Formats: sequence, C-alpha cells, structure tokens
Amino acid sequence: MNRIFSIYRILLKRYGKQGWWPLISHKGCNPTKTGCISGYHPGDYSFPKTGSEIFEVCIGAILTQNTGWPNVEKALINLKKRRALEPEHLKRLSDGKLRELIKPAGYYNQKSKKIKLFTAFFISLNGRTPLREELLGIWGIGPETADSILLYAYKVPTFVIDAYTQRFFLKLGLIGKKMDYDDIKQVFETNLEKDLIVFQEYHALIVEHAKRYYSKKPHGKNDFLLDI
Repeated sequence: MNRIFSIYRILLKRYGKQGWWPLISHKGCNPTKTGCISGYHPGDYSFPKTGSEIFEVCIGAILTQNTGWPNVEKALINLKKRRALEPEHLKRLSDGKLRELIKPAGYYNQKSKKIKLFTAFFISLNGRTPLREELLGIWGIGPETADSILLYAYKVPTFVIDAYTQRFFLKLGLIGKKMDYDDIKQVFETNLEKDLIVFQEYHALIVEHAKRYYSKKPHGKNDFLLDI
C-alpha cells in the first residue's frame, strides 16, 4: 500500500466520513468537524440531487475563495432568501444587490463579477457537465475552484489541491516546495484509484486534519501523521 493511500485510510478512521459539499437546504450535520456546521451529509454521496443544488455548490465554490465556510454560508443564505440560488433569478439580480448579498464572503466586487460570468456559463450548459478547460476559461475560475466544481457539483473524480493540502503534504515530505498545482494534483491522481468517494473524502479529510494541526494558530500539539 502506498503512503498516499495509507494516509487517507488513517484520516478516515480517525475523523470518519465528512459529508462534503455542504448544502444550506440540507439539515444534516457532521459533529466530528471542527465546528459543527449544518448542511453536511456523511456517507450519502447522492448530493447534489437537483440542478439547483448543483448550482448552489458551484456558487459556494466561488464564494469560498480566500474565506472560511461560515462566511460563505451567510452569503448563500442571503442569496437563497432572494431566490438567487436559481440561475435565472441570479442572472436578473442587479450587480449592486448581488454585491450586497454576498458581502459576508468578502471580496464581493470581484466575486460578484465571477458569479455573474459563471451563471451565464452555467445556463448555457443546459444541464451538461462542463469540461475542466471550459471552467478554467471563465474569468476568476482557477484550478482549485474548477476542480471543486467538478468533484462536488458534477461528481467528476478529479483531485482538489488547496493550501491545506500543500502545507500538510510538504510537511510530510511527500511534495516539494517548487511543485505547482498540477504537479501536486498528479501525485495524488497517480497514487490513488480514480474513485469519486475517495477523492471527495480525502480532500475533505485533509482540510479537517489541517485545521487541527496546520492552522495559523497552532493547537500546540504535534501532528501524529509525521511519525508514520
């Protein structure tokens, strides 16, 4: 068993299934998380189930850039109250009103532009799954956001690399400082079977673990995974 997969199994045993991506309309919760936030669905990989839920995940992936999920959740709740988590309704929303609704998530001027551009693209898809290259062609959609959209909204097994993953696996000595996003992504995708559940859970488990051991304000304890 390779070390990349063995770390996944250790994290899964320690923290359990994470139930990502959270949906504000779902009443589930994951009590093992750092801070129990609603919308999670541990062990149920049928989400998102509707076009509206797919759109919500996509908008959430954009809003979560450079901010924490609790702030994104506030912005999504604001949008839902205005029925703006329906693409046609969001499309008709004025730029000023959109900026006001998503303000809790920060960077609202840039994010409102990104959301409007993505919404037009989403409508043009007419229900089909987008290609990664198409997502990357949208202003403001980088590799991490594109992969998050594909993995959690469209259930495409593509591995998401975020800052937590880089910090965590650099510390473990499994990636190098000079490796870029695609290099790190390849490390995971060549050491794991292309499995949607594994990819979703692994990314979520890395975030959960890194929040405990690699946050800006350390908990004052050593990462047990450094010894394996």
